[in-house]
Amino acid sequence: MKKITDLLPLKYPIIQAGMVWVSGGKLAAASANAGILGVIGAGSMKPELLKEHILKAKSLTNHPERLAVNVPLLYEKTKEQLQVSLDLGIKIFITSAGSPKTYTAWLKEQGAVVIHVTSTPELAKKCEAAGCDAIIAEGFEAGGHNGRDEITTMVLIPQVVEAVKIPVIAAGGIIDGRGIAAAMCLGAQGVQMGTRFVTSFESSAHDHFKNAIIHSTPSSTMLTLKKNVPVRLLKNKFFEDIKKLEDQGASEEELVSLLGKGRARLGMLEGNLEEGELEIGQGCSMIKKTQTVQEIVTEIISEYNEIKNNLIEF
Repeated sequence: MKKITDLLPLKYPIIQAGMVWVSGGKLAAASANAGILGVIGAGSMKPELLKEHILKAKSLTNHPERLAVNVPLLYEKTKEQLQVSLDLGIKIFITSAGSPKTYTAWLKEQGAVVIHVTSTPELAKKCEAAGCDAIIAEGFEAGGHNGRDEITTMVLIPQVVEAVKIPVIAAGGIIDGRGIAAAMCLGAQGVQMGTRFVTSFESSAHDHFKNAIIHSTPSSTMLTLKKNVPVRLLKNKFFEDIKKLEDQGASEEELVSLLGKGRARLGMLEGNLEEGELEIGQGCSMIKKTQTVQEIVTEIISEYNEIKNNLIEF
């Protein structure tokens, strides 16, 4: 089996997740400079805006080889997003929210590395069969769109590791060095972390959103919209409105009508904490301050090494 450290040109096997309205060029560049994979989240970007963020990221780092783009496969301009990224020299793609068969072979013909996000061992096997180079196995503790089966990270990772022969990257609820150590013990070769980087100075998230995360509690998030697309949100008025409709047995059409358009942008980028959609992971309450990406990476690596050195031997 090829190791993730051979597959990706990183100092540390950590991926900064490509989150909508949060993961722009500035965050990706800071992550690349810190020795991890910096990912631009294309899900909230038209091809023209994605081009701007890739160029911005490349102008802010001396490690363009550590830049990647996350592309959800459910949008109509997906092929354009991929092509723009390729044209600008991006060689690492994280795909999600769709079949890995759609673009993996084509991307690999262009010399790219393809990593697909999945939430079950069965889907992980399909990713391997489609030719993916690695898998991000994401437990339902993760923020944003989520798997319907609600498999937790600690249960998911060992089963995916047993199911496939390609590298497995753990995601979902990993906030610090302890989480990284746990994921490695379960057989993962690396981790993807999203929530931890939302409150970084370099993220595009609004300060109101960052402050809401810092002041959150262990019960501040919940999985909702299960009739539509399951998504983990920070509880607010919008969340309560959705929950009320679901409890009343609302149809998918009624839920979509309440959602409208631009809810995630309204909450995460523009800072409307009442009416906006606030996508964040279950571990958000463990974050107590804003930090630079470099400070975050230095801290979690130190924590990981301390945990590793103090593991009880049998």
